[in-house]
This record gives sequence, C-alpha cells and structure tokens, in this order.
Amino acid sequence: MKVVGLVSGGKDSCYNMMKCTQEGHEIVCLANLYPSGGLDEVDSFMYQSVGYQGVQLYGEALELPLFRAEIRGLPLNQSLEYSLTKNDEVEDLYQLLVKVLHKFPDIKGVSAGAILSRYQKNRVENVCLRLGLKPLCKLWNVEQKSLLDEMIHDGISAILVKVATLGLDQQHIGKTLVEVRDRLLALNAKYGVSVCGEGGEYETFVLDCPLFKRRIVVDDYCVVTSSEDCGPVAYMRLEKFHLEPKS
Repeated sequence: MKVVGLVSGGKDSCYNMMKCTQEGHEIVCLANLYPSGGLDEVDSFMYQSVGYQGVQLYGEALELPLFRAEIRGLPLNQSLEYSLTKNDEVEDLYQLLVKVLHKFPDIKGVSAGAILSRYQKNRVENVCLRLGLKPLCKLWNVEQKSLLDEMIHDGISAILVKVATLGLDQQHIGKTLVEVRDRLLALNAKYGVSVCGEGGEYETFVLDCPLFKRRIVVDDYCVVTSSEDCGPVAYMRLEKFHLEPKS
C-alpha cells in the first residue's frame, strides 16, 4: 500500500513509518503541520510542534516529497469523539491531506504514531474516513517500556527537545533516548511518568533512523524555560542544523 507519513519530528511518527515499511507498505511522501506566525510551539491537543524548524530537512533526509502547512485552527471540539468542526485544528490535517492526495492520488494509507491517546487516534481516523484512507497506527497500545527499548534497539536516534514533568529539567534537553532511558524508567516507577512521554512529559526530535538516507546534525540551539503547574518546562529552539552522509 502506498502511504503518506505524518511526521512531527518526534520518535513515534518515525518509528511508525518504520513499522509500516516492515509490513511491506511504501512511504511515498511526508506531511507535517507546524505553528503559524513564527511561534516555537502551539497549545495543541493534536500536534507536536517543538523542533518543527528541523522538520524541513526530513524530505531531504528520507529523499521523499515533504508537504507542510501551518496550524491555523484551534482545539475547538474537545469531545473524545470528533465530528467535523469549522476552524478546528483537525481540519488543518484534512486540508493538508487533500493537497497530498491531489499530487499522489494512489495513496491509500496514513502512517500515524499514536500510542495511547484515543483523542488523537479518533481524529486521525475521522480524517482518514472522510478521505477514503486507511489509518496505520502500528504503535497503538503497545506496552511502553518494551516499545521504548524496541525503538532504541531498532535505530531510532532521537534527542529530547522538550521536558515538562518533575524529574526532568533543562539539563536533559539534548540528551538522547539512550542517555535518559534509565531515568525515565525510574520516574515511571516512582511517579508513574509515561516512559514514552504520552502524558506530555517530554518530546523528542529524531536525528537519524534506518529510513534516513542522510542524518540530521544540530549545530546550534537555545533552551527556553518557564514554570508551569507540572513544574519546570524547558524546550529546545533549533537554530542551525544540516544534513550529512551516514557513515
């Protein structure tokens, strides 16, 4: 099946594409939604936006067409089950996939990295149903500790670009999944922190994976910090980055 890969820059969307290809599907292009107005991130219930600056290299890294559009809608319909709602952020995804299908009408499936959020999965399924596409959520309900180790073992090279939970702070920004794995497991045992970040505890940016033809190198970034109810929040603003050949 020909598939469009929804990419956020994070580990889940990349690993889901890997799973799709392992099952014989063909990723023919990529689709990404990013904040409007030059914001670093948006308060979205659907989309990861931290690190979006680097997603512009994904098309070149995977040697695939990359379709991008701004997130202009808001999370207006917050019911678990979604129905078409004007100016909702979900409609940005619908419109982006309409553009993708115009260029690639033979696409039949959508790769999405949903793991635990029924809210997100329902919305992807709603958009797919309206467009006659099949949602491919290969990570859905997989046990998270095993999934994290599987990602690391299978070659997902990702760094933390946002932290927003007790036990993680700005010193962990830029750390790899390998470097923070044991800490995540300890925080899970002590506080119930989601090992894969499904509660928004952290977000990642993938620098390399087996699907990449070239890897991404971050040359320069800054760390932005703030205080929220959950504790200190810090995120990485990617400023300079480039592609280089894989050794």
